[in-house]
Amino acid sequence: MTKPSSSTHPVINLGDWDPSQFEKHGQKLLQLIREHFETIHELPVTTNISPKELFDLLDSPIPEKPRSFESTLDETWEKIIPHLTHWNHPSFHAYFSISASFPGILADLLISSLNVNAMVWKAAPAASALESVILRWLAEMVGYDPFGDGVLLNGASLATFYALAAARDQQSDLNVRTQGLTGRYIPRLRIYTSDQAHSSIEKAAIALGVGTENVVKISSDEQYRLIPDKLEEAIQLDLDLGFRPMAVVATVGTTATGSTDPVSSISEICKRYDTWLHIDAAYGGFWNLVPEIRTDAEDLQKGDSVVVNPHKCLYTPLEVTALFCHHRGALANSFRLVPEYLRTVKEDGSVDFMDFSLQLGRSFRALKLWWVIRSFGREGLAKRLGESVRLARWLAAQATSHPDFACSATSPFALVCLRYVPYSIQTVWERVTLEQRAVLRDYLDRLNAELLARLNQSGTAFASHAVIRDGYVIRISIGNIHTTEDDIKQLWDTLQKLALEVSKDIPIPSLDNL
Repeated sequence: MTKPSSSTHPVINLGDWDPSQFEKHGQKLLQLIREHFETIHELPVTTNISPKELFDLLDSPIPEKPRSFESTLDETWEKIIPHLTHWNHPSFHAYFSISASFPGILADLLISSLNVNAMVWKAAPAASALESVILRWLAEMVGYDPFGDGVLLNGASLATFYALAAARDQQSDLNVRTQGLTGRYIPRLRIYTSDQAHSSIEKAAIALGVGTENVVKISSDEQYRLIPDKLEEAIQLDLDLGFRPMAVVATVGTTATGSTDPVSSISEICKRYDTWLHIDAAYGGFWNLVPEIRTDAEDLQKGDSVVVNPHKCLYTPLEVTALFCHHRGALANSFRLVPEYLRTVKEDGSVDFMDFSLQLGRSFRALKLWWVIRSFGREGLAKRLGESVRLARWLAAQATSHPDFACSATSPFALVCLRYVPYSIQTVWERVTLEQRAVLRDYLDRLNAELLARLNQSGTAFASHAVIRDGYVIRISIGNIHTTEDDIKQLWDTLQKLALEVSKDIPIPSLDNL
């Protein structure tokens, strides 16, 4: 037999980089990341490039041949990095300001390198064991039952969905798990929450087959907190109509203003009507680490379930959220389904985290929390959170004492809602008619929207907005681990400067013809 020649069968590399190449490229990437953070204050927080320009810049045919990694890194820094909104920038204050610390960033590298799937115990024993430990740590941090069920998930919206699924399936006479919701009569299920609650509650109602019409929005008070008496009235009315209360969702740290619902009073109502209480503490939960906040904090232990979000407040990279449930087995009652290929021999103390949600493929999220918590300690985390609170209160005090600004809502956390109200309008407000006030209010809304737009276009900071009873407000969320007092002072100076420019460019409307 003739031996095939090498020219007939050329050697083709079908493998990955070799480990030394990986190290070389990794060192270059770490260098670029280091330089990114060393010069981050010179980097605009966001981009003003148009969608068309951006697609023109990035769109290209699929590469048929390999490209060098050096060229990929170069193009990443030339075409991608400059046109992001940089959530990990010290001057990013939009939505809920999140922050990835360096220990968490390195942990994500190791998580990706190991690429384990923490679905059943046997698939990744140490990952599942560490998740159990981390869940206990997190529960202790926020003051929740460390001996109930818990699971790490990718976000608070899904955590709320899972909690409400467990609440629905606690209605054992309905047997929704096996019989479903269609083709038979079941009572109309109702979910109650504040008119300030997150949209994830309505999304959960859609996915659960409850429907948005059965999410009952309860009025909030002057501090944007759910009014317990209104909640009880709504539940009693529904019972009289033959509807069935399924769950109440209380919020600790609302999206618009960072307010906190009166959990203890809500809990007493839920007990009277045997209704599941889910607490959305995605934003507010971990601020309990700060001693001055913990003193007046609501008791999360009152909730049948609670969600808290480490990627919002514990300097941990996206995505990681913790869902806790007092009732052992309730989450598994909704989601446990084990096909033959996933059956394993149970060992004493083992946990199969796939049983607690819809997710089967699960990353090793616990590792990055372990690295972050060990790197800073509970005390260090509390001090860093406390500094964000101090900066937020400094900013609120500046706005309150300024003749042209107002602090429209207060929060115990590091969230400030500012509204630009020129003093000239304040002086005439009490003397004008209701119709004239409506005109001025619309004008102030336009003024603040333009002020926010110019702030974001400046590249020096990035914030978001809310519409509350006062009208359109500029939301400043402070939470980046690298944000300093100088960053907040620069933000405040920029807001004052831009406010003067905006008021000149958008003159006050005439009220003479009203």
